[in-house]
Amino acid sequence: MRRGDGDAALTAAQRRAADAGLKALMPIGDRPFLDYVLSSLADAGVTRVGLVVAPDHAAAAAHYAANPPARVTLEFVVQPEPRGTADAVLAAQRWTGGHAFLVMNGDNLYPVPALAALASLDEPGLPAFDADDLVRTSNIPEERIRAFALIDVDDRGYLTGIVEKPAIAAIPPEGGNSTTARLISMNVWRFDARIFDACRDVPQSPRGEYELPEAVGLAVRRGLLVRAIPAVGPVLDLSRRADAAELERRLAGVEPRP
Repeated sequence: MRRGDGDAALTAAQRRAADAGLKALMPIGDRPFLDYVLSSLADAGVTRVGLVVAPDHAAAAAHYAANPPARVTLEFVVQPEPRGTADAVLAAQRWTGGHAFLVMNGDNLYPVPALAALASLDEPGLPAFDADDLVRTSNIPEERIRAFALIDVDDRGYLTGIVEKPAIAAIPPEGGNSTTARLISMNVWRFDARIFDACRDVPQSPRGEYELPEAVGLAVRRGLLVRAIPAVGPVLDLSRRADAAELERRLAGVEPRP
């Protein structure tokens, strides 16, 4: 979990999870955030989930051994080193068994309609979120939205370009007239086995990681067609400690059924 907001008001249990780097297990209400994520996947028709974890994932394994999900089968996929999101996808290659699969952040709660539309595709794809809508409906302020990957989509509805961590000069103004200029990737995807070569071949980013958006861009340049599905929020984000209080408010009364 990102530092820099250490003064955020957290419960003792939330602080323990944050200090241990276990964002997905941070309690929201009386349930781990991951329970809400798994519940949304089950609502979207997903029945098997692989959670990419570090070698030391005893806390997550123990929790779900004691509290097994009822609607999804949860398995743990070990990423030996934290080398980025493209490397995390590679870690799951054997787990996918050659089948198509979804990829998503464990610290984002995506809308069920977007997940269901993605799962129903018969080709690679992603939800193309409207940036202005995300600002209105989600718990993510404009300045953070502006750091997310921008996408370009052609007239057929296919991805033509993706810019991870765009420079300010590359970001069109809020409320611009272009129908594609403010489309955002929230790092949720439908892939098949064709993505793995790009994940292997993508160069390290300036941060020293192998980034999934860069791997997708490489795959697109090599000819992979990636369908962009128009999508709206909310997307609830728990990437920072300060997000917990707003998620508590948003999810009050919601009972996850993973």
